[in-house]
Amino acid sequence: MKMKPINYQTKLEDIKEEYQTEDFEEGLSSQEAKKRLEENGPNKIAVKQTPKWKIFLRQFNNMVIYVLIAAVILTLVMGEYSDAVIIGLVVVINTLIGYFQETSASDAVEKIKAMLSTDATVYRDGQRTEVPAEQIVTGDSIFLEAGDNVPADLRIVDADNLSIQESALTGEADSVEKSEQAISGQKVALADQTNMAFASTAVTSGSGIGLVVATAEETEIGKISTEVNTVKQRKTPLMQVIDHLGTSVSYFILIAAVVIFAIGFMFDIYSLPVLAMAVISVVVGTIPEGLPATTSVILAKGVSDMAKNQNTIIKTLPSVETLGSVDVIATDKTGTLTKNEMTVTDLIFADKTYQVSGTGYTPEGEITENGQSIQPDQNLKLFLEAGYQANDTVLLKENDQWTINGEPTDGAFITLYHKVFPYGESDHYQEVDILPFDSEYRYIAQLVNDENNQQTLFIKGSPDKLLPIFKKNDPNFDIPKWTKVVEDYSQQGKRVIAVGYRDAPSDATDATHELINEGMNFLGLAAIIDPPREEVIQALKEIRSASVDVKMITGDSAATAKAIGEKLGLAESISAITGPKWDELSETEKVTAAENNQVFARTTPGNKIEIIKALQKNNKVTAMTGDGVNDAPALKRADIGIAMGIKGTDVAKDSADMILSDDNFATISKAIKEGRRIFDNIKKSILYLLPISFAEGLIIAFAILMQDDIPLHPTQLLWINMVSAITIQFALIFEPAEKDIMQRKPRKTGGKLMNLHDVFQVAYISVLMAILGMIIDEWFTRSGVSSAVTSTTMINVLIVGKIFYMFNIRTKNLALSKEMFVNKKAYIFIGLMLILQLILTYVPFMQSVFHTSAIGPFEWLLTIIGGIIVFLVAELDKLIRLGLNKKATA
Repeated sequence: MKMKPINYQTKLEDIKEEYQTEDFEEGLSSQEAKKRLEENGPNKIAVKQTPKWKIFLRQFNNMVIYVLIAAVILTLVMGEYSDAVIIGLVVVINTLIGYFQETSASDAVEKIKAMLSTDATVYRDGQRTEVPAEQIVTGDSIFLEAGDNVPADLRIVDADNLSIQESALTGEADSVEKSEQAISGQKVALADQTNMAFASTAVTSGSGIGLVVATAEETEIGKISTEVNTVKQRKTPLMQVIDHLGTSVSYFILIAAVVIFAIGFMFDIYSLPVLAMAVISVVVGTIPEGLPATTSVILAKGVSDMAKNQNTIIKTLPSVETLGSVDVIATDKTGTLTKNEMTVTDLIFADKTYQVSGTGYTPEGEITENGQSIQPDQNLKLFLEAGYQANDTVLLKENDQWTINGEPTDGAFITLYHKVFPYGESDHYQEVDILPFDSEYRYIAQLVNDENNQQTLFIKGSPDKLLPIFKKNDPNFDIPKWTKVVEDYSQQGKRVIAVGYRDAPSDATDATHELINEGMNFLGLAAIIDPPREEVIQALKEIRSASVDVKMITGDSAATAKAIGEKLGLAESISAITGPKWDELSETEKVTAAENNQVFARTTPGNKIEIIKALQKNNKVTAMTGDGVNDAPALKRADIGIAMGIKGTDVAKDSADMILSDDNFATISKAIKEGRRIFDNIKKSILYLLPISFAEGLIIAFAILMQDDIPLHPTQLLWINMVSAITIQFALIFEPAEKDIMQRKPRKTGGKLMNLHDVFQVAYISVLMAILGMIIDEWFTRSGVSSAVTSTTMINVLIVGKIFYMFNIRTKNLALSKEMFVNKKAYIFIGLMLILQLILTYVPFMQSVFHTSAIGPFEWLLTIIGGIIVFLVAELDKLIRLGLNKKATA
């Protein structure tokens, strides 16, 4: 018989009726459990991996590669084996670069799979027993206690001070107290489902029993796994631009080649084999073979620089540049914008208020009043001791890092205590008994004994529970006044804790609710906050100055999240929306809501990815930061996912494109600047690469149409394109960022790489270089110079022209200025290129492979004159443009 679905809304009586039991410790029979296991499968998450061979073949899906492969085949058919080998090597190099780049990322789903606990305590046939977590089935009764990992999604049916840490799944910093009571409401956020326990979360205190309601992919963590596995990543803006450019150029070249072949064939200019080889030369010469290699090296250098200098690990090369195009950063709050370390900021007493400096669990800071340091009076000392004693958390120092073992709120009080009393000193109290925190009573108390054998009961907890208890001891205690104080601090995004004490009978051995309910003495209130990371506020200013919006997505309440957002300076004005409210919106309304709200509170993992998709539908390049399992699908879906390296879960790190190894949000601002610099340098490289390629194609096409001998061989063309691309072109990767780079708006999504002037400049430089080459060819041919010397001189004219052109393209300002020496490494690459040219020209082996010959001083003089002409024409264009821009802004 099929069981009815059970969830947080199901009442305990209905569950008992459904299972026809009053005792959940009876559990399923072994036979029934076996049957369900066979029907529904094991409690484990299936992993689908892309075979390496598919990843390898995927690298060939590129228009430039298609054209080069066709050139390899044609040259083989025609017996030009050396040409075929060299063109083939270019194909292999580009393919391997893409393959190793793609296979470098780990599989996030494997990490999720590992998060499911290996064993579970289950009731079977009335006996409590240990079974592998994979054998857990729906309907099983699971026993939970402190230290356990939850093996599946459970509906709690019995709870005894049960608390579970769910921050990795929900974003809530504190452990959640669980109960068995049903919750009303149709769409209750995961963080508010206090009668549910979720797979992969950890029990921090107490014990309980839960009924398994979902296993494997049906669990919340399993749904995240499925989402991660199915999320389709968008191509990065850079790859979209370069793919479009490569495809457009390839089609243009192929159409031109077909037209040239048709003209040559119709007018019988050459024999068919010679004509085919000539057309291949046009294609090979004009195709920008160096584009993939150059782009990858510039990106790889950016990756290396960020890893060394900015504590940033980039997993996929294009992600470096993507940061430069980001319009929106969607960020988790807990652990990313805040420290995920609760901190006491204010102490409120009947007659005065103190402020507390220092953040996190490092016991450094002081208590001040109106900015002045104070010496604690007796009442303040008693308050500090009460907060320290009513506690079952431990503060630890490991590897110069302060951490806690226990609850963040308790950790805040221990840290506060040690800001006054040195860490390591023993206090003068001995524990007699502790009353643990209970979700029903919402306070923790400890009975202690001092050196005079005086017993005291210290307590701290939720004000709404403790204020009435304080009034029992003091009839004049003003509950409305203190309730208003609590509300005021709560509106600032702070959690308020009440602290009290009472003298206890000397023979008391237990801390009891009865003893507390007799009345307690009020000491004061503490306002606590998960503090913003110090570096985040300045980083947000820089990011906003770059016209990048920041959206905060959190599991916190809307009021707390909005208050934190205001404190951080998230935006000029902040609007907030909750996950349940978001769920009610249509797809169109979600796009508008994603644009208009800065804070998204009480969100589910599903909400996060929907927010990212909504932003992307609005043509926003989106970065997502996070550290929890619940962030994984959104991290993978975003144009660039950014995970925290220290506090981030393995799942988050594996789903991300970039990891901040120091968990420093401010690094994102530096990364945006670096990304924009890299894009600028890639654009400069492309504008630098295309003219020489087009010039080669024009030279060959002109020779065909004029029925002349082809002046350049395919291998010579590849030398010009590839060798110069991996030498002097690499000088551009060291170009520093433009001064105004962080004041620009993000690059428009889908925008073109080149504007009209860029196209004009590529065209006239291409024509100019082609004309210089053709003049050399015509002059030398008429003078009876050998074809080898002629082609060698032409190669050097094109290369030296390229060297001179580099000084023009690398800066918007005039080259003959202080800009000439900003990038000193450029001269190293120029020197290397010249050495390679000398080897090509004078080494016999290279002469035989590349059909070159030694040349004399006169030929070298011509190459230098050609380079100067290219430089002067390009600088004249720049001078005219700078003058026009000056007039326009005057």
